[in-house]
Amino acid sequence: MNKGPAETVEFIEAFLPGAEELSANCDIVIAPPFVCMSVAAGLLADSVVALSAQNVSEQEEGAYTGEVSTSMLNEVGVQYVILGHSERRSIYGESDAFINAKVVKALAADLKPLFCIGETLEERKGGNLEEVLRTQVSGGLAGLSEDNMANVVVAYEPVWAIGTGVTASPEQAQEAHAFVRSLISDIFGVAVGEAIRIQYGGSVKPGNSAELMAQPDIDGALVGGASLEAQSFRDLIANGLA
Repeated sequence: MNKGPAETVEFIEAFLPGAEELSANCDIVIAPPFVCMSVAAGLLADSVVALSAQNVSEQEEGAYTGEVSTSMLNEVGVQYVILGHSERRSIYGESDAFINAKVVKALAADLKPLFCIGETLEERKGGNLEEVLRTQVSGGLAGLSEDNMANVVVAYEPVWAIGTGVTASPEQAQEAHAFVRSLISDIFGVAVGEAIRIQYGGSVKPGNSAELMAQPDIDGALVGGASLEAQSFRDLIANGLA
């Protein structure tokens, strides 16, 4: 919940110069708040940067005050939507089944889910990392087909590393990513497991993006605080591609 429409304009205008060069080797997506979607869509329309929403309703329309539908996102040109983020799970109590309903709804509307999973510190220390990830992956992606999975991006975000300044070590992140890839391979087949993009999220910044992105099963980053300043975000991407 950062940046209103005016700040969004400032950010995009500062970020876009040089983005085309960066995009030669990666896809770049930004996810502003709902009230900034229209202005962001206009500025990004002819650019290499795609637009994501931070959430969406599992309902199509009707008496759901405060919600935003997939058709509304389609109308303003959104291509991706973040679903299952740890803050939605922990603060707003979103269950795996509820997240799954949103994933299914998004895919039906030709939106690409950025599907988030991850464990708390207590779960990791308790030896429950694999159980937590298995439950989140199987529940959140229930009922999807192999074809559906071609439009899903998974983001592993250890909850204990989000916004804390503490980053999972490259070895910890790689281990979790490899396990998630194996889960997806078990459910949807090896070809899907090998092809799917699995991002790391959790205090990614310009100083650690290169080491994290060098890991064999880390395909990108879901960036929070370090993406709020255009030069920081640009440096993070450039370093991660180095």
